[in-house]
Amino acid sequence: MKKIFIILSQKARFFHYSLFIICCAILSSCGVYRKYQSQTEAPDHLFGTGDTIESLQAETTIADVSWREFFTDPLLRDLIDSALVRNTDLQSTRLTVMQAQASLRAAKLAYLPSISLAPQAGVAGTLPAGGSFSSPTYTYHVPIAVDWNIGIAGSATVNKRKSKALLAQAEASRDAMQANLISTVAQEYFQLLLLDKQLQILIQTDSLWNLSLETERALWANGRAYSTAVSQMESSNLNVKMQIVEVQRAIRSVENEICKLLRITPQSIARGEWGRYELPERYSTGVPATLLQNRPDIKAADQALAEAFYNTALARSAFFPSISLSGLIGWTNNGGAIANPGALLMQIAASLTQPIFGQGKLRANLKIAKLSQEDKLNSYVQTVINAGNQVNGYLADCQLARDKDLLYKRQVEVLQDACTGTHELMNSGKASYLEVLTAQESLLTAQLNEASNLYDGAQALIALYISLGGGGK
Repeated sequence: MKKIFIILSQKARFFHYSLFIICCAILSSCGVYRKYQSQTEAPDHLFGTGDTIESLQAETTIADVSWREFFTDPLLRDLIDSALVRNTDLQSTRLTVMQAQASLRAAKLAYLPSISLAPQAGVAGTLPAGGSFSSPTYTYHVPIAVDWNIGIAGSATVNKRKSKALLAQAEASRDAMQANLISTVAQEYFQLLLLDKQLQILIQTDSLWNLSLETERALWANGRAYSTAVSQMESSNLNVKMQIVEVQRAIRSVENEICKLLRITPQSIARGEWGRYELPERYSTGVPATLLQNRPDIKAADQALAEAFYNTALARSAFFPSISLSGLIGWTNNGGAIANPGALLMQIAASLTQPIFGQGKLRANLKIAKLSQEDKLNSYVQTVINAGNQVNGYLADCQLARDKDLLYKRQVEVLQDACTGTHELMNSGKASYLEVLTAQESLLTAQLNEASNLYDGAQALIALYISLGGGGK
């Protein structure tokens, strides 16, 4: 009796020790359950320093404006709508989001046990030497198997949170693709408007230079000009005609690029007329923290850091024990005669697995996960810095285009007066053909530069809108 009591006491102590160890493991694994905290603090002076930059950091930003309000041209809005529906790359990112959603649903169901039906049946008989078959024995088992793996360290919870991070990354990539697509379509559209304007300028110039050439030929016929002057004038006129052909080809090329974005066959793109617009004096960039909330690439980098955080948690959870529960329930005839229903089959088993020595793989995996998390943190910081530099650069481009626009307008006015004056002087024989050519070429260059600068300003404003996180929604 005393021996039995001693044995029971030893088993009780062993049970208590085991329970104590399990409780310690559960408590020590609580850190695995920690939830990732998104990065919300932006560096000081993210958009740069200076009175101009700092004064633009208001509470609101142009990125809060819908792209339908930002772009006022109805034909451009129609093109963007079509691209958002038809573009192949954007559709691929949407499919990626749907895949991530399916993975998240699977991760949420990981808390539940797996249930499977595994029926078995067989027939057996013997054939003695020189005899006949014995009566066959029919057997069957119709069990329902249940398996349930319970991770003490909460691996199912970590996997679910990791899947959420992956879904957020996919959504951010989709938003970034949409913003880039909107930006590309808008820039190509404005490129078409610029080419149309340049073509209009060249055609008007060609018409004026034809008149100048006729005038110079008349002067040569009357002995008031040399044949070299006529040849020089004609050469310049032919150069304008070649530019017209090149611009027409460029228009076709840009239209084809837009058709590819819209996934349609090559065709003419409907567009409005080039109209002078005024670049705003102020561009509301918002406070730096709004950049973290709006830019898809920063959100994607943040969620990539979250994924690395949960990968580290999973690598840490591998050190803790896991509990597996399994069972069978069903019917069987136990190898006897066929019975319907047969005898009840039931089996329940539980096991606890605690890693002890895994050839250094567990520690190596944890170290690799920590290093990966550190790398993702560095990538996130660099993404934020790059975003701030982009905003700063596009602000400078917008301001430069605005300043140059005032100068170009004045330059065109001055050169138009000069061109008119030299023509009058040439008609009266007081100016040479070189003065006329110089005035005409200078005016043409100034007009083309003025149009190009307006396009540069529009391009910079679109880029600023996208760099602040606009167009993603």
